[in-house]
Amino acid sequence: MDASRGYHQIRMAPEDEEKTAFIIEYRLYYWRVMTFELKNAGATYQRMVNEIFAKQIGRNMEIYVDDMLVKSKVRAEHLLNLRETFSQVRSSRLKVNHKKCSFGVVSGKFM
Repeated sequence: MDASRGYHQIRMAPEDEEKTAFIIEYRLYYWRVMTFELKNAGATYQRMVNEIFAKQIGRNMEIYVDDMLVKSKVRAEHLLNLRETFSQVRSSRLKVNHKKCSFGVVSGKFM
């Protein structure tokens, strides 16, 4: 599965928004969500997904940046693992890019 616009799902703290200011055609803009160009964006995003999926990582899930792999040794438990994952996705309001998701893959390389 692929997290849709990964870093942009993290809201900036209101007091930090002005620190991301930039000017275009004499107007001042700033980011309200985390942008890729911020120095700690990657670490912040990784910390967020590690917290969301803490009970699953290593057991039935692996995550690399914005790519998530739900794994099962037995086909019968895979549906339960997917249900657990989607429950976490829903409760954390994480958005997933359905166009980049693949289900039912028996084996393969992950990143």
